[in-house]
Amino acid sequence: MLVLGIDPGSLNTGYGLIKKEHNRLIYMGAGRISPSASLPFSKRVYDIFQALVHIIDTYQPDEMSIEDIFFAKNVKSALKIGHVRGAALVAATQRDLTVFEYTPLQVKQAVVGYGRATKEQVRAMVKLILQLDVPLSFDTSDALAIAICHHNWVRIE
Repeated sequence: MLVLGIDPGSLNTGYGLIKKEHNRLIYMGAGRISPSASLPFSKRVYDIFQALVHIIDTYQPDEMSIEDIFFAKNVKSALKIGHVRGAALVAATQRDLTVFEYTPLQVKQAVVGYGRATKEQVRAMVKLILQLDVPLSFDTSDALAIAICHHNWVRIE
């Protein structure tokens, strides 16, 4: 079962792909979509949508997991993230992927065991769980954490 994890952001959207085989999680790929900040917001959202469709077409994941909306102090940022989430949901739906949503608390508990873990702790655990010895951006490690969370919450195989 190949899962695409998405960490939505209007400047950087992280994605990570993890496959589960015989109760072992295997890293399949990850990266970040970073449209130019000089583009109008609507064009950035469209570019993220197009990139996600390309990723889905390339890797052919079975399911997608995405971070659920949370209440933020900055309403404008939360709204922008909501637009990016919408683009990701439409890309998944267009490609007939089932989507699962997880709160940041659920993701941190599944990966670190503590719901208030820092981004550094999440990244360290992602690297440990997937046995990675490469640098990861926070966007990428968060997306991989969301995919790990999905594998931990859903009975697969």
